[in-house]
Amino acid sequence: MNDKHIQRISQELALSGKHVKAVASLIDEGATVPFISRYRKEATGSMDEVAVGKIRDRLTELAELDKRRDSILSSLAERGLLTDELKIAIENAKDKTILEDIYLPHRPRRQTRASIAKERGLAPLAKSIFKQEGINPKLEAKRFVDADKDVPDIETALAGARDIIAEDVSEQSKIRGALRVLFVKRGRFQSKVVKKMMEEGQKFRDWFEWDEPLVRVAGHRALAMFRGEKEKVLRLFLRPPDDEGVGLLVRELVHGSGPDAQEVGLALEDSYKRLLRPSIENEVRAEIKKRADAEAIGVFASNLRELLLAAPLGQKRVLALDPGFRTGAKLTVLDAQGALQDHTAIYPTGSKKQQTDAAQILRDLCSRYDVEAIAIGNGTAGRETEAFVRELGLGVPVVLVNESGASIYSASEVARREFPDLDLTVRGSVSIGRRLMDPLAELVKIDPKSIGVGQYQHDVDQTALKKGLDDVVERCVNSVGVDLNTASAELLTHVSGLGPVLAENILAYRDENGSFSSRRELLKVARLGPKAFEQAAGFLRVKGKEILDSSAVHPERYDLVKKMARDAGCSVAELVTNEDSRARVDIGSYVSEDVGLPTLRDIMNELAKPGRDPRAGFSVFSFAEGVNDIKDLHEGMKLPGIVTNVTKFGAFVDIGVHQDGLVHISQLSDGFVRDPSDVVAAGKEVEVTVLSVDVQRRRIGLSMKNG
Repeated sequence: MNDKHIQRISQELALSGKHVKAVASLIDEGATVPFISRYRKEATGSMDEVAVGKIRDRLTELAELDKRRDSILSSLAERGLLTDELKIAIENAKDKTILEDIYLPHRPRRQTRASIAKERGLAPLAKSIFKQEGINPKLEAKRFVDADKDVPDIETALAGARDIIAEDVSEQSKIRGALRVLFVKRGRFQSKVVKKMMEEGQKFRDWFEWDEPLVRVAGHRALAMFRGEKEKVLRLFLRPPDDEGVGLLVRELVHGSGPDAQEVGLALEDSYKRLLRPSIENEVRAEIKKRADAEAIGVFASNLRELLLAAPLGQKRVLALDPGFRTGAKLTVLDAQGALQDHTAIYPTGSKKQQTDAAQILRDLCSRYDVEAIAIGNGTAGRETEAFVRELGLGVPVVLVNESGASIYSASEVARREFPDLDLTVRGSVSIGRRLMDPLAELVKIDPKSIGVGQYQHDVDQTALKKGLDDVVERCVNSVGVDLNTASAELLTHVSGLGPVLAENILAYRDENGSFSSRRELLKVARLGPKAFEQAAGFLRVKGKEILDSSAVHPERYDLVKKMARDAGCSVAELVTNEDSRARVDIGSYVSEDVGLPTLRDIMNELAKPGRDPRAGFSVFSFAEGVNDIKDLHEGMKLPGIVTNVTKFGAFVDIGVHQDGLVHISQLSDGFVRDPSDVVAAGKEVEVTVLSVDVQRRRIGLSMKNG
């Protein structure tokens, strides 16, 4: 463990060094973020998952910086270039940018104009001119004319000297640092349309002529313009005016007005435009892209979290429909555990006879399987199918379910393994039904990018996106807890300490031995040792002889709870079921070296509601009747809707017309809104007013203001 890293992270995140060190130690020992934040509160000062995750990520970044530092030191040492001064500078470099600046002049390089000039013996000429001591450059250059060295005349000699000066200046860390400041303070983010792409690139027309300060560019705007550039519709420029960049170099490095100073001036202009400007612009571009990516991933992660933690219907018998016009609706019936009981196809939007047959089939199946709810996919023909089913008056809730990603699931290896003999469309219907019962358990089977709650997910850094979304899934799964005897391999994979191999081993054990009777039985699973058990056990639920196995109390604290029960003169079961028994427990008397009040409070809260689900209770939502298509809309209509996606510029709302409308940030509230996520969240039910409808472009403007 690097104490310098601990100190630096402590300062950056304004956290106690002792607690940061504790988190780092636990991570080194293989502990996961959910485990550390839930079961090691005394060590961490009750840090939440976000803080623990930030420490983990920063430790990784600093370790990568050290790795690069070591690589540079080795390279310099091997080539005999490592001086004591250089070594000290490299060891003290605080970030990668400074480190690479120091290394730049010593980096092995391909042939450049400057290196060719040096090979021709022009380095002394460049040095003499750069001193600006009043020499006549042309007279000095005459001494270096040598046809045998490909320096046939004075102009060639001077050009070579300028190339050397230009490159040497471009590698000065002080100059590069000053230019970075200039780019940040005075840089502009400019976008111009490629003339021949004006018609083809209409979706980027907002950015055809764009110009704003770099410091003010919003992440979503930057990503939109980067996408336009990638599709060759836009040309982007991220820099200050050239005269300001060249002027900075001249002020720093030109010391006179004679002929030699003029040569230096020419070299500096070339250095800026040919070498420095592209290099610093690429750095700035990368930094803006990184920030924009982080913002987009953060928004995506927030939306995903809301969707994963959406209220579950629970273990109910469900009839699910995946609607379609031409192909009909694929119908499945699921039992309370989500197992497929029956499937067929009906045509609720077909001919009169087909509709009559569909109605009869629905009535028969609802009666035969005692169906408790009907789930209908919200895609093509969803509203029409919903209207048909509601008119039948079947006496059970009818719920439109967001089906984004269901087709991805139906064609996946997971779906093929679950239902090898079923058609893709039938698998999709099963997924829709299961989403209603337990969104989290079903959505973990799908790549988060395919769930439909992000923007620019294909444009951002894919490694960072995967890590960010995986973290969200892991946090959601572990905050809810997982039934060890019913969970799929995909759900178990995200449990703290498990992963795909142990998840499959748990299923294999379950298939061979039947249901787990206790958490302790997990230790019989192949390759699941004490460390994995420690990390996972508290997040797994088992309904068996040990009542605590169905709670979030960790097995390492079972003896403590049993002592509490003995001291209170009751059984553990009574401690769980009887509030008076719990009231007799003085948690202060159980504080010890390794158990403090945070853990004791968590235990008591869990005993009061063992295995409680942190998700909200389920409620049935309905769209406005008779509003099924964008053509049914008109300005001023007030409609119920569901937030499907929250961005930095507003929120998209499903109002049941197969095209989400946008509530711009300025229309989210009567008061000022800094961030849309302060007002709305994915999955939230809202009432909106239609502001504008563009049928041709399929754009709907909405408002949540009261006026």
